[in-house]
Amino acid sequence: MTKHRSILSIFLALVAMLLISCGSPTVAKVPTYTSEQVAEIQSYAKEVSAMRDRLPELQDLIQKEDWTFVRNFIHGPLGELRVKMSAVTRNLLPNAQKPSRQAAKEVFDALVTIDRAAEETDSELATRKYSEAVKAFDAFFQLVPQA
Repeated sequence: MTKHRSILSIFLALVAMLLISCGSPTVAKVPTYTSEQVAEIQSYAKEVSAMRDRLPELQDLIQKEDWTFVRNFIHGPLGELRVKMSAVTRNLLPNAQKPSRQAAKEVFDALVTIDRAAEETDSELATRKYSEAVKAFDAFFQLVPQA
């Protein structure tokens, strides 16, 4: 009886090895963007990029300590920034959405702090937060797919 069990276990082990070796490996599909998705993301990103390109104007206003225009600039030309960045984030792949949301949040937080610093005429805080906003913008654009 023990001889039959040994032969049976060896036979089952050989069958298992055969099945494993003959099975085809499954390749995980890596999600990618279609050309239509990239075009849509790029259209939103273009608007965000235009706002990003205007940030040096904000820096000049901060350096001149023109606090009224700093606040007007944040609420005026950069007023729709949150909506535009959210539109880009929604269209990114799921694994890129969380870091994109985080970078966008850092941009918004920096702008809110700059606004508060302008209200309090704190040029040191405004300058520091401006640098953080630029870095967060750069991190955001690294997640945007290129055409």
